[in-house]
Amino acid sequence: MAAAVGAEAKPLIKVAAICGSLREGSYNRGLIRSAIEISKSSIPGVEIEHVEIAELPMLNTDLEGEGSFPPVVEAFRQKILEADGILFASPEYNYSVSAPLKNALDWASRPPNVWGDKAAAIISASGGSGGSRSQYHLRQIGVFLDLHFINKPELFLNAFQPPAKFDKNSNLIDAKTRENLKQVLLSLQAFTLRLQGR
Repeated sequence: MAAAVGAEAKPLIKVAAICGSLREGSYNRGLIRSAIEISKSSIPGVEIEHVEIAELPMLNTDLEGEGSFPPVVEAFRQKILEADGILFASPEYNYSVSAPLKNALDWASRPPNVWGDKAAAIISASGGSGGSRSQYHLRQIGVFLDLHFINKPELFLNAFQPPAKFDKNSNLIDAKTRENLKQVLLSLQAFTLRLQGR
């Protein structure tokens, strides 16, 4: 029996989750918390770590040494390098990604680019279109970074449209959205394993 269980177990993939909003009460942070909960409870083989970007300095190549970066940037780059896949939670600011997220993308793309050949997925909670335009812009940026995004399912969440999607602490409470989020994670898992030939 033990052998059968082991044979069915999927290889562990490590996912770095990055939130483009720095606000503690951000709905996008709420989506990442839910993704971590869902992966722990119902997606064996996926381990998600929220990688913070708030402390990264604004990109300035004067801060780079000979083949080195500021310690906080080095630590961030190492987290990305060690990840098998990336989960972006991207709010939409002025039809695009947020400044902190673009800054993180740029720091980790400095030679050697640590985003390359990783599977990625994007989720977003915002008003209006739910962050769809920021997602499309992030996909465009990802082309140059050699990130490989899953195509479906997409998760654009209008956070203000009834029924309520989040509680007062920005925790995701909408069952349909949680199921959609689970499907995104399953797709990311499958695509990551496929890219790695596992």
